Amino acid sequence: MTQSRHETQSTYETERKYEPTSPGAGGRLPDLTGAGPVASVTEAEIQELDAVYHDTADLRLAGAAATLRRRTGGADAGWHLKLPPAGDTREEVRAPLSEQVPEALRELVLSRTRGAALHPVVRIRTVRSVCLLRDAEGGVLAELSLDEVRAKALAPGGGSAAWTELEVELADGVAPGLLDKLEKRLGKKGFAPSDSPSKLDRALRETGVRARAARPGAAGQPEPGTPGAHVLAYLREQVGLLVAVDAAARRDLPDGVHTMRVTCRRLRGCLRAYRSVLDRRVTDPLRAELKWLAGELGVERDQEVLRERLGAGLAALPDELLLGPVAARLQVWDAGRGGEARARTRRALGSARYLRLLEALDALMTEPPLRAKASGKTGKVLGKGVLKEYDRLVERMEHALDQPPGQVRDVALHQARKEAKKVRYAAEVARPALGKPAGRLGKRAKAVQKVLGDHQDAVVAQEVLRELGVAAHAAHESAFTWGLLFGQERSRAEQRRRELPETWHRAADPALRDALNH
Repeated sequence: MTQSRHETQSTYETERKYEPTSPGAGGRLPDLTGAGPVASVTEAEIQELDAVYHDTADLRLAGAAATLRRRTGGADAGWHLKLPPAGDTREEVRAPLSEQVPEALRELVLSRTRGAALHPVVRIRTVRSVCLLRDAEGGVLAELSLDEVRAKALAPGGGSAAWTELEVELADGVAPGLLDKLEKRLGKKGFAPSDSPSKLDRALRETGVRARAARPGAAGQPEPGTPGAHVLAYLREQVGLLVAVDAAARRDLPDGVHTMRVTCRRLRGCLRAYRSVLDRRVTDPLRAELKWLAGELGVERDQEVLRERLGAGLAALPDELLLGPVAARLQVWDAGRGGEARARTRRALGSARYLRLLEALDALMTEPPLRAKASGKTGKVLGKGVLKEYDRLVERMEHALDQPPGQVRDVALHQARKEAKKVRYAAEVARPALGKPAGRLGKRAKAVQKVLGDHQDAVVAQEVLRELGVAAHAAHESAFTWGLLFGQERSRAEQRRRELPETWHRAADPALRDALNH
């Protein structure tokens, strides 16, 4: 898979690395003919590769399992940014060869470097023997390479290292299961899975660069199994996701902005629900900054949701009900609002304010401001945190359901939706400790959130459809189609309001509250 963004090219690699387990195994490429569907192997080709890896002084990229290198030699000379893997697959973003780190790649690692300077840390030269594994029809299944590696630290007094490794990279479209079959054969040929996830990881370790760049260990971490440990584990996971999804959000990849916005909300929800665990004098300013970031991202995400909703509504109508240039008008509307929304996201992610937020989140993980209850009784502390959020939801829902039809009720239902999310996120934090009661409450809060979310989307869609209808009428176009969609959205909103009491009744089960109290 390849995508272009800002003069870069993105590819996905599915690969595994191996080390020879006997002195003779690393001398030549092993013959894998007959391993699974491998019917033939091409003659080996020799390549000489020279790569200089760049990182911050304290190796922030390496610490996040990302690598940035400038490589010459081979068919893909240029700048390569490898992002953290998902299983055996990882993304590599490439840019043309240049003397300095390309700005497009510098931007993609900003959430990890947080603006710290990048400089060369290690040079890795490789003599690579490459062959292709082919099926019975001659199609390429995988690339097999045997690398003789020499690494040298680039700081004064840096060490050096040398080793041999084997790499198997699947061709596009080949099922990952082939790797298991090849691994069995490689085991018989004297190769075992490598302990190092990458050449850089091994080079940093064996040349001493990692030891010299190591930062002091974290202090004041909570004891395992305590409320503080559960809260910190959840926060650490969400902060990691926020950093990881940054590159996708910057490139406008599917769900990038959406995931980042939801992660901000999860972090805010956790910090609010468990103020008895972490000092709010530290966490309240963080919550405010996370709210700012979610708000900036929300403009683009809300536009995306509306575009998809209105586009789906038009697509579902028969041609005889599409009166006037409705598709063109929707496209013009989206281009005008979508362009500014995208620019707003990019401004936020490129701002010093965003980088300060990331630094503050990192500091929260390193030196958490633990309160006394961070080491209290886990069930009691976490259960109380969930129930406080639940009680706020009950108050919001009772208020909303008491309102007469109209804008005031719509606003109240939207506020209740926000509270349902907070209950859900608080339950996510507590579930590893509280088990099924927290899980059930989280699922039922999600069901309430879903009904209220579709209701809110229908309310907002009605406003936009009215604007589109008025604009069409002013341009002497038919407003019939916009009016038809408006009626459909109004009907959908009413349907969700009718569903809400039953959905809420299941979430308001007193037995769930009692279970969390115990």
